Amino acid sequence: MTTGTTRAEVHMKPKDVPPHIVARYRLGTPWWTIALVAVAVAAFGAAIAFGAWQLAAPKIESKVLTWRVLSPEHTDVTFEVRRNADSAVWCILRAQDETHIDVAYATIPLAAGASYVQLTYPLRTLATAYTVEILACEAGGPPVRVIPPQFPPGVFPPEQPWTPNSA
Repeated sequence: MTTGTTRAEVHMKPKDVPPHIVARYRLGTPWWTIALVAVAVAAFGAAIAFGAWQLAAPKIESKVLTWRVLSPEHTDVTFEVRRNADSAVWCILRAQDETHIDVAYATIPLAAGASYVQLTYPLRTLATAYTVEILACEAGGPPVRVIPPQFPPGVFPPEQPWTPNSA
């Protein structure tokens, strides 16, 4: 059996450390380190809160309500857009066939006016549309952070919109 204290039993409080040890090893945390960490934590929290607010409260909301295939070259798409009434908005519609290949891609401008717009757009397609979606809507100009047209090599998006004389 051993006597005395073991390493685990030694508990020194900061006030018990001799002054020459404190001077030599600069024990303790400087005030500016604590302030710097507090500022960094506050900035990180503010950035996370701002990002969450931007994601949770989009300025423009859009939704495809329905689409109806009228022919392999023509699909009517009804969609709605909720936005600030004083801003012009551009929306991008995309239609794909059953193999997920693009058959139509249209940039649709919506003039400033009502805060709620419901529009039926005559979409010209290269083949029968299997699905239609709004990729994005943006105020001030066509959306820039959006998937570009993904047509097979050598195939170009059809001219929009569909008109009876264009078939």
